[in-house]
Amino acid sequence: MKTKLIAALMGIIIIGSWAQQQSEIKKLKWLLGTWETQTPKGKLYETWTPKSKTEFQGKSYYLNKKDTILFESVQLVEKDKKLHYIVSVKGQHHGQPVDFVSTAASNSTSLVFENQQNDFPQIITYKKVSKDSLFAKISGMMSGKMAQQSFPMKKIK
Repeated sequence: MKTKLIAALMGIIIIGSWAQQQSEIKKLKWLLGTWETQTPKGKLYETWTPKSKTEFQGKSYYLNKKDTILFESVQLVEKDKKLHYIVSVKGQHHGQPVDFVSTAASNSTSLVFENQQNDFPQIITYKKVSKDSLFAKISGMMSGKMAQQSFPMKKIK
């Protein structure tokens, strides 16, 4: 009787922890959609769509008249009990993606990703301000000095 009870409890714990791990990306549904911000280069758009139960796809682009200029592509993937922000930026890193891993500061309304080996940025942050507003920031060391760029964004779709 004790053996069956222990086995049942272990099963519940394993399934519960797996379900918790699998649901981290579900907490980020607020990120889905198209976001817009004004930059010195013009209007920057970021669009997030679900790809699977454990992955969102994102892309950042500028609209120049009728042309769409892709800036970067992102995979937001849940793996190894962490979220990974895997970004490919046009003209950087020889076209190879760079992996930023979520930190303990991340939660359901704030995402913080780090990659201390990257040239710039080393930290990428998204913070939900309201259902149609977020604040994104890239930061880290650049040329021996702390630098950052902020992107207050409004949801348009």
